Amino acid sequence: MTSTDFNYMKEALATDLAELLSQEFNMTVTEALDALYGSETYAKLSDPNTGLYFQSTQYVYSFLKNELLTAKFS
Repeated sequence: MTSTDFNYMKEALATDLAELLSQEFNMTVTEALDALYGSETYAKLSDPNTGLYFQSTQYVYSFLKNELLTAKFS
């Protein structure tokens, strides 16, 4: 896989995750993106060695949601 492929998959997933955050937590798009990009989940998603970018949106969202609910944001 090329870095372009990886970046595309990561950002497509990030788009879905931000949309879910904005819907479930009544966040603006900016707030949802800030929460996502500042999260440990996104840091792991950005590491191709974790393989997280290859998982379903709901699977990754479960980690992000748990992180948000337990206030483990960086």
